[in-house]
Amino acid sequence: MKPALRKAPGALFIHLVLGGYTLLVISPILLVLVNSLKKRAAIFDDPLALPSAATLSLAGYTKVLGSASVSTMFFNSLIVTGVSLLAILLFASMAAWALTEYRFPGNRLLGLFLAFGIMVPIRLGSVSIMQTMVSLGLINTLTALVLVYIAQGLPLAVMILSEFMHQVPGELKDAARCDGIGEFSIFFFVVLPLLRPAVATVAVFTMVPIWNDLWFPLILAPGEKTQTITLGIQQFIGQFATDWNAVLAALSLAVLPVLVVYALFSRQLIRGVTSGALK
Repeated sequence: MKPALRKAPGALFIHLVLGGYTLLVISPILLVLVNSLKKRAAIFDDPLALPSAATLSLAGYTKVLGSASVSTMFFNSLIVTGVSLLAILLFASMAAWALTEYRFPGNRLLGLFLAFGIMVPIRLGSVSIMQTMVSLGLINTLTALVLVYIAQGLPLAVMILSEFMHQVPGELKDAARCDGIGEFSIFFFVVLPLLRPAVATVAVFTMVPIWNDLWFPLILAPGEKTQTITLGIQQFIGQFATDWNAVLAALSLAVLPVLVVYALFSRQLIRGVTSGALK
């Protein structure tokens, strides 16, 4: 039997498993999207059915898109996620460069401290964080959320980028130094472009928890003008009645930025993940 034929059953099984897992992952998203386009009665009568001419309804999207508060929530989420992500990528890449390129007293201790930050959930310090934000006058501000998310995302980002920094050839950096290029220029124009897969991996893994977070917006920025979209969706859920059309429409719109980012960086993300696995 030819090797290709012997491998065919195994490859088919792997593809079936991966296809089943993919369907399992995307089915909740599809279910939310499909039901966001249906009337309230149709959602409960047959949630798995596709919208028809009799059940199709855009009432949820009309209400969500016509609400000024929802627009503000989306804007708040974009600002918090974007600023946090940019700061994490910048500071983490610079910290990873310092930890891997230079030897100084406390280098290893600082690396262990960052590893400790990965193991301990930041939510354990919620009370202390809230007290600090109150003393600084940052309650009900987007700044409070940005600072918390930067602290939350830095440890993992530094550890991932440090591993990829080790793969950059030392000869390339030494050649740049021999040409008289400064350390900052080497970092930004020589090393950083080689880390695109790692940066894309960190960006996706960092963005999703920030965008979906409910806990810190609830305790640090619950004000009407500072609510994020994840927290703001709760306004459509009442004690005695819930506007499911608006809830599902808001959830569908909230998923879009994450899907767009993944679509843009999927190739770099796969390269980063597989590069780390094969290292």
